[in-house]
Amino acid sequence: MAALPLPTGQSRRVRVGAAKAAACLSVPAACGDTVTIGDVSFKLKTPKNPELVPQNYMTESLAQSVVHHLRWIMQKDLLGQDVFLIGPPGPLRRSIAMQYLELTKREVEYIALSRDTTETDLKQRREIRDGSAFYLDQCAVRAATEGRILVLEGLEKAERNVLPVLNNLLENREMQLEDGRFLMSADRYDKLLQEHTKSELDAWKIVRVSEDFRVIALGLPVPKYSGNPLDPPLRSRFQARDVYHLPFKDHLQLLYSIGTNISTERISQLLSFATTLCSQESSTLGLPDFPLDSLSAAVQILDSFPMMSVQHVIDRLYPYHLFLGKEGRTAVKDMLKRFELQDSEKHLFPRKITRVESVHGNKPFKADVTVQIGEKEVTFQVPAGTGMLKNHSRSDTFIRTSSHNQLLAEMMQSHMVKDMCLIGGKGCGKTVIAKEFADILGYSIEPIMLYQDMTARDLLQQRYTLPNGDTAWRPSPLVTAALEGKLVLLDGIHRINPGTLAVLQRLIHDRELTLYDGTRLLREDRYQNVKEELQLSDEKLQERSIFPIHPSFRIVVLAEPPVIGSTTQQWLGPEFLTLFLFHNVRSLSKSEEIEVIKQMIPNVPSAAVEKLLSVTHKLRETNDATAQSLASFLSTRQLLRICRRLSQHPDESLYDAVNKACLSRFLPNLARSALHKNLQDSGIETSPNDPEKLEGKDYTCEISNGILKIGSVTMPIYNSAEKMKVPDVLFYENAQHMMVMEDMLKDFLLGEHLLLVGNQGVGKNKVVDRFLHLLNRPREYLQLHRDTTVQSLTLQPSVKDGLIIYEDSPLVKAVRLGHILVIDEADKAPTNVTCILKTLVESGEMVLSDGRRIVANHAHVEGRENVIVIHPDFRMIVLANRPGFPFLGNDFFGTLGDIFSCHAVDNPKPQSELAMLKQYGPDVPEAILQKLVAAFGELRSLADQGTINYPYSTREVVNIVKHLQKFPSEGLANVVRNVFDFDSYNNEVREILYKTLHKYGIPIGAKPTNVQLAKELPLPDHKFMGYWKVDQPGNAKKKMLCPSETQKIEVKGPVYLNIQGFPLERHEARSISFTEELAFWTLPLDEINLVCDVTVTKEEEHKNILYVTTCNPVSLYFMNISGKTGYFVDLYDLFPRTVGSVWQPFVTAAPLGNPLKGQVVLHEEESNVVLLLDTSNGALRRLLLSPDAQGSPKRTSWWNNKEEKSNYKMCREFSHKNWLVFYKETGNQLIVLDVLEGQTHTISLPISLKSVFLVAEDRWLLVENETNKKFLLTKHAHMEAQGSEVCQLHALNEEPADMGFGLTTVSELCVPHAVSTDQLSSENLSAAVGQKISSPNRIFSDEHNYATVVIGFPDLLSPSEVYSWKRNSSLSHKRASPSDPLYYGAQRKTGTAKQTNCVTLLASNQIVRILAPGDVPLKDIYPKDVTPPPAAGYLEVTDLNSKKIKYIPIPGSKSLSPYTSWLSTISDADALLAPLGKVGLVTVDMGGGVRLWETGLDSLQQSLQDWRNMIGQEDGRPVQITIQRESGLDVSSPKHGKVDPANMPHVGGNMWAGGTGGRDTAGLGGKGGPYRLDAGHRVYQVSQAEKDAVPEEVKRAAREMAEKAFKQRLKEIQMSEYDASTYERFSGAVRRQVQSLRIILDNLQAKGKERQWLRHQAVGELDDAKIIDGLTGEKAIYKRRGELEPQPGSPQQKPKRLRLVVDVSGSMYRFNGVDGRLERSMEAVCMVMEAFENYEHKFKYDIVGHSGDGFNIALVGSDKVPKNNKQRLEILKTMHAHAQFCMSGDHTLEGTEHAIREIAKEEADEYFVIVLSDANLERYGIPPARFAQVLTTNAQVNAFAIFIGSLGDQADRLQRTLPAGRSFIAMDTKEIPQILQQIFTSTLLSSA
Repeated sequence: MAALPLPTGQSRRVRVGAAKAAACLSVPAACGDTVTIGDVSFKLKTPKNPELVPQNYMTESLAQSVVHHLRWIMQKDLLGQDVFLIGPPGPLRRSIAMQYLELTKREVEYIALSRDTTETDLKQRREIRDGSAFYLDQCAVRAATEGRILVLEGLEKAERNVLPVLNNLLENREMQLEDGRFLMSADRYDKLLQEHTKSELDAWKIVRVSEDFRVIALGLPVPKYSGNPLDPPLRSRFQARDVYHLPFKDHLQLLYSIGTNISTERISQLLSFATTLCSQESSTLGLPDFPLDSLSAAVQILDSFPMMSVQHVIDRLYPYHLFLGKEGRTAVKDMLKRFELQDSEKHLFPRKITRVESVHGNKPFKADVTVQIGEKEVTFQVPAGTGMLKNHSRSDTFIRTSSHNQLLAEMMQSHMVKDMCLIGGKGCGKTVIAKEFADILGYSIEPIMLYQDMTARDLLQQRYTLPNGDTAWRPSPLVTAALEGKLVLLDGIHRINPGTLAVLQRLIHDRELTLYDGTRLLREDRYQNVKEELQLSDEKLQERSIFPIHPSFRIVVLAEPPVIGSTTQQWLGPEFLTLFLFHNVRSLSKSEEIEVIKQMIPNVPSAAVEKLLSVTHKLRETNDATAQSLASFLSTRQLLRICRRLSQHPDESLYDAVNKACLSRFLPNLARSALHKNLQDSGIETSPNDPEKLEGKDYTCEISNGILKIGSVTMPIYNSAEKMKVPDVLFYENAQHMMVMEDMLKDFLLGEHLLLVGNQGVGKNKVVDRFLHLLNRPREYLQLHRDTTVQSLTLQPSVKDGLIIYEDSPLVKAVRLGHILVIDEADKAPTNVTCILKTLVESGEMVLSDGRRIVANHAHVEGRENVIVIHPDFRMIVLANRPGFPFLGNDFFGTLGDIFSCHAVDNPKPQSELAMLKQYGPDVPEAILQKLVAAFGELRSLADQGTINYPYSTREVVNIVKHLQKFPSEGLANVVRNVFDFDSYNNEVREILYKTLHKYGIPIGAKPTNVQLAKELPLPDHKFMGYWKVDQPGNAKKKMLCPSETQKIEVKGPVYLNIQGFPLERHEARSISFTEELAFWTLPLDEINLVCDVTVTKEEEHKNILYVTTCNPVSLYFMNISGKTGYFVDLYDLFPRTVGSVWQPFVTAAPLGNPLKGQVVLHEEESNVVLLLDTSNGALRRLLLSPDAQGSPKRTSWWNNKEEKSNYKMCREFSHKNWLVFYKETGNQLIVLDVLEGQTHTISLPISLKSVFLVAEDRWLLVENETNKKFLLTKHAHMEAQGSEVCQLHALNEEPADMGFGLTTVSELCVPHAVSTDQLSSENLSAAVGQKISSPNRIFSDEHNYATVVIGFPDLLSPSEVYSWKRNSSLSHKRASPSDPLYYGAQRKTGTAKQTNCVTLLASNQIVRILAPGDVPLKDIYPKDVTPPPAAGYLEVTDLNSKKIKYIPIPGSKSLSPYTSWLSTISDADALLAPLGKVGLVTVDMGGGVRLWETGLDSLQQSLQDWRNMIGQEDGRPVQITIQRESGLDVSSPKHGKVDPANMPHVGGNMWAGGTGGRDTAGLGGKGGPYRLDAGHRVYQVSQAEKDAVPEEVKRAAREMAEKAFKQRLKEIQMSEYDASTYERFSGAVRRQVQSLRIILDNLQAKGKERQWLRHQAVGELDDAKIIDGLTGEKAIYKRRGELEPQPGSPQQKPKRLRLVVDVSGSMYRFNGVDGRLERSMEAVCMVMEAFENYEHKFKYDIVGHSGDGFNIALVGSDKVPKNNKQRLEILKTMHAHAQFCMSGDHTLEGTEHAIREIAKEEADEYFVIVLSDANLERYGIPPARFAQVLTTNAQVNAFAIFIGSLGDQADRLQRTLPAGRSFIAMDTKEIPQILQQIFTSTLLSSA
């Protein structure tokens, strides 16, 4: 029993009792003999064409059951009836038919029907000979006229209306042919012959049908198997016979005869197992039939390897673990156990191939293979290829691992008996293994890429025209391979339509094939038989078009595993199982993969490989769908690519490499977070300094002497002959695009093909064109679209003078000439088309439809014609949009991503984008560009989160900038509408857009008149108040000298503090209206925190840094005024909150200047602690100023703290010069701290201090305590280090002016609040005092005066004049009216507030202070009937230029600290003030709200002009003529309108209710209609202007009618108005999410309804594939788009099942007050109910609750979903009530488990369970791991958990233990609807 080459020849060598079968085996030789089967005899005739009689089908003994079938066929044959052999898939029926024909010596016409079979294949086909078309008879007609037997195989495959052509032929043996002939049955013809001559009949074109013509049809029973059911008229014309598998006994005999080395017991167990799986019961379990016919092959393998495990062989016949779900698998395993076929210890697997040598002698094309199995070696013969065998040299590209060795050994065994199929995931090495296998046996390979719309013709033969215009058939690669004995690789058999595959069944089972042009291919031994019997030479047989199939021809099929549980991708069916032996190519184990990578890429860093593989295998091993899909991106092929790249660029980060391979930028959020989490677990993290490193890198490109350098990568420039094909494009360089190009160049140098994925308009094409331009590479360009076919990708046929000419597509040109092929919009073409790129990239081979083939290496050319060698410079660059919503293209990346090196192209980062826009719009003001960049940046991040659907891209911004560049006078607000008007009708989206644009100060929708500046009040006139006189030094007793001493300061530290960043949500305030306020943002303060000091560095405008200190707990916030990030340093440990004593720390800050920029001195006033903080690195040092203050000041015990404590103060006027002055209130020392020198100078004074003002660097104004007398201290600007310097103190006398009559005004001396450190410019001074004057001066303000100017002070010692603008009433005496609850100042008992909040702005000649609302003349500002808005305080702006006062309200803060008395000691108003730059101000309110203000008149005017320019005014220009659709009718009064019974859409017309865009009737988007009535139509909007034109009384009537209808609607559903408003509360909160979910669902539906090409149509567009048929004059050569009939037998689309499990336990109700968790759950439920309304056929949802009462509280049943708001509200009320009254306890686990279990019992496409719960598990002792386990109990059910608000970090801890991407935390419960939307979009999209 050496292995025969025939796969089935020996399958029926059964010895039955010779006597019984004698009759049929006595096959006589001469004609006229008789064949007898049992009692039926048949008289033979001599065949006319004996070569058409089947050969070698009979075996020397037949099974009894077969003999019975043959006898029955003979009976029918004698009766002249046609027969239909029906039965399970397999070769048995065909072989019985052929045995019968061989027995009765009948010629056969065989046709395998497929879905591509048309009428012409059966009757007649036209061909062209010598320029004229004529008809060629096809099989049915040939059989009828020649008296042959027509064998039709696969009737269930043919499309419905093809076979009825044969009806009349079957019934009456008549048929009208296309060429005018008429086939007539034999007896009618013979009757006519008696009356007419033969020539007459010939003239009438009547042809006789032979009386020997019969039809044998072979088919599957259709309800059980898939296919088209038999047409009743057709069925009635056949006699049926059930040909079931061989009976058990017969089959057993057969197997015994093959497997002589195996114990009979094992064979019978094997057969019993197989038969059980074919039983009725197993098919009800959904198990496909076991391929019983392949058992003989299995037994043959076992015969050579008796020691091998049987289960192992069964896996090859029936790879059940690949296509069965869990239940099926267990069923099969039980069977195996039952029949004792499970593996035991002693059964072995083949290990590896040890030797392969060719067989010498008379058996060519054979090889002896030795395989090691266990300890033994077994040698057996297999077919070998036509080339040389490859000896075991290690090949460079194939690394042998143990699992590959084993697989190759198993493949050898299968190869001995049958064709095989390799099943494995993407990129796991199927092709490589098949190639290695072929090499071992010396096969040459013929790869054939299968695609979905491949037809049977593409597989076998295609038509073409000869040079003289005749039509001919060209054999496909498959056929030539069969003749030449190659190994055919059919790649992607899972894609092809099973109906098309039918044409190969006979080739695979019997090695016979009949082609379209009548050629027959026979198995070698049958061919030899014919040759011997007829004594014909090969040439003669070839003339009769009969060819032998080469004995070593084999087929290897590659496929991806079927998707278990999916309805659509189950390609591995019972029919397919009979064709092959299956091998599962598993992905490599971790160690093997490391081995492969290290051998392929020796110098790759091994640490990186370890990490990379640990993450990959982690993802591969989980049973979570998300992780699985991520793992599919990281196939072995991708890993090798990553490692190749790392070996070249070892400094690159792994994190980026993995993200790039998975294109994580475009994954749904769930998958992205899962990936991130898995990477972190494996220690692959993004290092935080990466972005900075990248930013710092130099991204330029330069070309110097023929070498291009991008970033750090270089490449020589290409010399191209075709200059005109090199793209040249306008490209503005920016860092981001250079980074992408550098990345592309790295991969380009590694020889990769590139795939660029990105949203629309991010510059993919620009980048590629620029890239090729720099490299000087010519490009070919292909744009794909929905109708791209494989033909159009490769060749375009056209007809010229009756000849077909193929024109090369860009693809072929690029391959031939070595150009770069750019494929654009790759995701628009069907993926089945784009897969042919895979063969091109992978194996470098591709067959074109004109018979030429593309090959990769020159070695394969050897003198073959029609070969195109791939040019070594050829590369592909593919561009695609990102997968998923809203592009809804085909997932090009998913199917072919791992062949390419992928690059995600994103919108440029802000800096890059700004740089680019500057080049597009050099004249556009930069401020505007920055606004655009910022606003669009935010919109893009919203699109990524899924809040808006459209991803706004750079293209849109560039268009706006181009417009502004060309028409600078047009306002920005108008121009951005060019982009956003697309969204103007979707209110939700429009709100978001406007909010975002306003946030960045783009005033879209603002009117230029909307200016809301504060009201100006007149300032009282100034009065001359008198003089300040300095005591002259001549008066010795008045001259006071003050000694000073110098010391080094002690420094303690440094301690390093943590600096945390936080994002600043900066909102531009001038969007809709123009005010003094510029911008605002909020600091993240706690409720109890108090802001105690605000200061800003003195720098250029945009570099100002704002420092804010807070004092409970003490912390420092600092941020760049124009930056995006703020920073926060917690100083709590340094100033702890003390318990017991009333210590209220108060910290002030002084930022230093160059060279200590970025450092800030902090001073605590009570304890006099001075700290120096370096904000760049967090280093904190303590400075000890006076050695005597070493011991901390003695704490006064808490009961005698009655006396006022005195505080230390810091003067920071000159902190930018790096020196500060400290003093103690009531003290008599000044300490000058020089930070740079590290010294202090202590000045002792003869007076006791109240306050100090540094009016200049060398002159200080001191105010004495108690008396408020003023002194001037003069010193030298730079103290000498010796400290011998003596300062002088001069007393200042304030002499009042003479009032006349000798009276003098005695004013009490007052302390100034703020004194300027510099003088007013002379213009400002002159304007203020009203006379031209130039002199040193100072300006200050106190509680009695708005402002005071002292002219001549401090530089001139002559008396200085004092001018004042007096207040009507002083500030301090006012008390807040008790009626003002918002004002806390009233509660301060003693002393003044610490912060005076008064600022002098010299440049704009203004003094600004913050007043409490009580100090403001509100009645002057606001009209009588207006209540003033609640404000934190008012900015009082005293303008000395315009002599006006303004009061600007500072909006109140969101939250206020409860410590009101403490608050009042800090400031009178609830805000603090600091100057910003020369003319700006910044206020910080107690809630942490920072606001920037602009008060200077000139700058305000300038800003107002800019703002108006941004809006763009129409004034001054002539009015343009605009024509708007005025309907010309005036609006009559509203009415409900008639209700149209047919509910047709109505647009306009003023008559129907429920119309759209009409007038006066209720409907959507009309004019003057009373309310919106949605009858479910598209909405037509009337323009806003026209709506505005509706008169008032009509509007009023409309409102009333709307109210009436609303009440009416409520009445219909019996809902009270109170209920309606309650429901609105929940519904309104989620309206936006509902809207966006519904948009997505609609799109999915639309995508599902995409139409397909229907071929063989009589009208439509010309089908390229049928051009020749068109030449010959056929009709059905068109194709058109239509709804595709579902595949016969394909299951119904089932709805997706969703179950929402909500927590309605008591804790939800209890903590609702804290974070609103119950309400949020109710909103989520509301959202689900609203979003899925009317989609019940696609999504069946139900909602259950769980609480302490139980785990299955039904809220909404899937069969009765709520239809209207009332029913929905009922459900929400139920939830609320239940949570209020249920028992405590937690059933989250049980609820989840139950939900998952129950839902999986129903029939559905996909299952979702979403659990909403609070993370209160630990309290009930539920371990999180247990919950994780529950979530993943059933792999079919996608379960997600959303945790609402938790106490402490419960939810965070919980999430860490749950599987990635399966759990979410909604700390802010507003996120729940957002999260649900994420879950739906990411999972629905994957499956849509």
